[in-house]
Amino acid sequence: MYEYEDELYEQGIKLIGGIDEVGRGPLIGPVVTACVILPKDYVLEGLTDSKKLSEKKREKFYDILMKDAISIGIGIVDEKEIDKVNIYQATKEAMAQAVDNMKIKPEHILVDAMPLELDIPTTSIIKGDAKSITIAAASVIAKVTRDRMLDELDKIYPMYDLKHNKGYPTKKHLEAISKYGITKYHRLSYGPVAKYKDKINEIDTK
Repeated sequence: MYEYEDELYEQGIKLIGGIDEVGRGPLIGPVVTACVILPKDYVLEGLTDSKKLSEKKREKFYDILMKDAISIGIGIVDEKEIDKVNIYQATKEAMAQAVDNMKIKPEHILVDAMPLELDIPTTSIIKGDAKSITIAAASVIAKVTRDRMLDELDKIYPMYDLKHNKGYPTKKHLEAISKYGITKYHRLSYGPVAKYKDKINEIDTK
């Protein structure tokens, strides 16, 4: 988890940012990214790709990282922009936004899989959230941030079971779309949603 960071430290680079995204696959809500700079040789026992952690562990690590990180930036691009530019471009926008929102900027960025065109040097790492401690930290911050947004949406639209599926196309979510229609937060450019674009949930028509 430290190989890429150690290489950069050896080159004299002190501020290493890790970027990750959450929410490319869901049918509803924004794509969320985080960029995190950790202290040199930072250790948080058990920290890895957020998908491999329990919700309780993610929440715990989120609080620790928010306190310990040198700098954190979050980028959020909503479903309207995703529909306009496509999810790939929207994710890149959110990543650039995350860097812009940092109080202290990184000297080099490690990014999970996606090539980025920024004015800061970047290294793209396949499955980076399982290979870099900095990207793993970003994956936890992004995941918890987005999950909390979906929990709030769940209070307005309990029929879609968003608290549990976080907007992914589960059987329950798809059945609810078929029965109740879609919300103003659903992504119209996504196949399972597109065919219901004229069937709006009555909560949004009131």
